[in-house]
Amino acid sequence: MASIGVIGGTGALGKAIARRLAKGGHDVTIGSRSAESAQAAAEEIGAAGGATNDDAARDKDVVIVTVPYSAHAGTFAQIKDAVGNAIVVDTTVPLVPPKVMRVQLPAAGSAAVEAQGYLAEGARLVSAFHSVAAHKLIHDEKIDCDVLVFSDDVEARGVVVGLCGDMELRGLSGGALVNSAAAEALTSILIYMNKTYGADGAGVRFTGLTKAPPIQ
Repeated sequence: MASIGVIGGTGALGKAIARRLAKGGHDVTIGSRSAESAQAAAEEIGAAGGATNDDAARDKDVVIVTVPYSAHAGTFAQIKDAVGNAIVVDTTVPLVPPKVMRVQLPAAGSAAVEAQGYLAEGARLVSAFHSVAAHKLIHDEKIDCDVLVFSDDVEARGVVVGLCGDMELRGLSGGALVNSAAAEALTSILIYMNKTYGADGAGVRFTGLTKAPPIQ
């Protein structure tokens, strides 16, 4: 069992991830700007408790950041000194309203690379959960898509792939952190596919994978 803080955990994606992790047996604390809102969300989904974002990030094995891109830099500044040696998972997609169906990656190349710059040197940063529909994840239904996991820290990448399994998802290693740009860009395409083809949360499934390869 891991101790996990979900930052921005009162939002749709954060609450859905927190619920699945809590159901999978992990000790989950929901973080929010308001400790009261975080506690209410925790009680709703069966998480261990709620706290402000910086407190939720403190003394955890894993910290998962689930905030919109507009709050990305500010949230990382808030938790930077609290995360310690925790594995930090960034789920952020750099969507720029109103043109969310167009790929608009930042100058750094991806939100994940920006996040790496916000954290202290040597931080264990992982990028994941870009293409899973929150409104499906919050329920117990089977999710018919894969979760790509990126990091330069091979061990941390493997831990997050394992957490995906605890959430009844298939996590796949996507390689180095810079590769996160592909998944972040794909989210805009999925939004377009949802609208164009009337899909209820389109996802991506990799085929032809006959065995679980070593994480590399």
